[in-house]
Amino acid sequence: MAGIIDLAALLKTMEPVLHDTEYVFCSVSGDLEEYVPLNPIATFQEHEGLTLIVTKAAAQQYGLEYEGPFNQITLSVHSSLDAVGLTAAVARCLTEQGISANVVAAFYHDHIFVQTSDAQAAHSALTQLAASS
Repeated sequence: MAGIIDLAALLKTMEPVLHDTEYVFCSVSGDLEEYVPLNPIATFQEHEGLTLIVTKAAAQQYGLEYEGPFNQITLSVHSSLDAVGLTAAVARCLTEQGISANVVAAFYHDHIFVQTSDAQAAHSALTQLAASS
């Protein structure tokens, strides 16, 4: 099934879901295989190091330095990787609320990581964006 490309349809049907788990971002050296036991939900290899998104508990258990905590908001709409404007619309909405957003686009959905202290406000703002679209 192909993802939705039309921005209006994406915004109207995105149904943001706020997850309770607290996540953190870590930058580590070494290979991904070393960090598989942490069960990262996302990784990205950068020149400076390997970025991991893991639960706060896992990072603490392994003694990793991290940034966070963050909560994940999943936009429960199958957005196409070719869609234009969804990230911008979400960022604009959260910017108006003074909320920082770290966006991870996966194959089926976009995932927004926001500071735990802002999670409820971010979820409310995104839910309102969907309702008003």
